[in-house]
Amino acid sequence: MVQAINGRLRQVPAWAVYLVGALPAVWLFWLALSNNLGVDPVKTLEHRLGKIGLQFMVAVLLVTPLRRFGGLNLLRFRRALGLLTFFYILLHLLVWAVLDVQLNWAGLWVDIAKRPYITLGMLGFLAMLPLALTSNNMALRRMGVAAWQRLHRLTYVAAAAGGVHYLLLVKAWPIEPILYLAAILGLLALRVRLHRPRLALRG
Repeated sequence: MVQAINGRLRQVPAWAVYLVGALPAVWLFWLALSNNLGVDPVKTLEHRLGKIGLQFMVAVLLVTPLRRFGGLNLLRFRRALGLLTFFYILLHLLVWAVLDVQLNWAGLWVDIAKRPYITLGMLGFLAMLPLALTSNNMALRRMGVAAWQRLHRLTYVAAAAGGVHYLLLVKAWPIEPILYLAAILGLLALRVRLHRPRLALRG
C-alpha cells in the first residue's frame, strides 16, 4: 500500500506542490479584497496566514518521521514545503508591518522589543531567512553537505519560536495553540533522537 502511494507520489512534480500550496493565500487575499473576512479583515488575514505557515512547518517536520516509521517518502517535496512555510510567514509579517502597523517604524521596533510574542515571531522569521536563501542546489554545492545540514538545523529554532509565538499571541491559552506547540516540540524531539545515532557514528 505504502509502496503504491510512493510510486504515485513520484509522478507528482514539485511545481504542483508550490501551486496548490499558494492557493490558500490567493483565496485569503480575495476574501480580504471582497470584504469577506469579518469586522477586522487585516487581523484575520494576518492570523490566518501565520497559522497556515505554522501548518506547513509541521508538515516539514513530519517528512522524516513519516519516512522512517511509516515508509511514506515525501523527501522530494520537503524543499517545496519549507519554501511555502517561509512564503506564508513572510506574508504574515508583511500584512502586520504594512497593513496593521502601516510601516510605523518606531512602533514596529517598540512592539518587537516589548512584546515577547512579537520578539519570538521575529526570531523565528530571522532563523528562516538563511534557510530560504540556501534552499537551492547551488547553495548546497557551494556550502557542502555537512555545512548545509548544520545551517538547516535552524529549522528547529524557527519551528519552536513559531509555536511559542502562536501560544503567546492568543493569550487566553485555548487548546489549539497548545496542540500546535506540543506537536512541534514532539516532532523536534523525535528528529533529535533520530539524528543522535548518526552523530555518534560520525564522532
